[in-house]
Amino acid sequence: EVQLVESGGGLVQPGGSLLLSCAASGFTFSNYGMSWVRQAPGKGLEWVSDINSGSGSRSYADSVKGRFTIFRDNAKNTLYLQMNSLKPEDPAVYYCAKYQGASYFPDYGMDYWGKGTLATVSS
Repeated sequence: EVQLVESGGGLVQPGGSLLLSCAASGFTFSNYGMSWVRQAPGKGLEWVSDINSGSGSRSYADSVKGRFTIFRDNAKNTLYLQMNSLKPEDPAVYYCAKYQGASYFPDYGMDYWGKGTLATVSS
């Protein structure tokens, strides 16, 4: 059974940092592209970042480029999102998702999602 479990959310002041983690199990993690997607309160889903299976390729939404970094540790079956310089518009539930192949959109679609972790930015 595929499981994706996010952690690391919390309350941080504007300009602060958070490191989100996503522990993966039930599949060969190193073979698949992964993604972070967020949903702000009362809003729709927003794609944040993608990474391919071997970490050789990454992609970011313009809204987070230069502030967020996606990375993975295939030996630990874990995906990460380092979020720096957090802004008032960043609060959301952050979900990790698995792609159906080694790369990411548009080559593949997402097939499994975690339950999310809440990141809040407030002074």
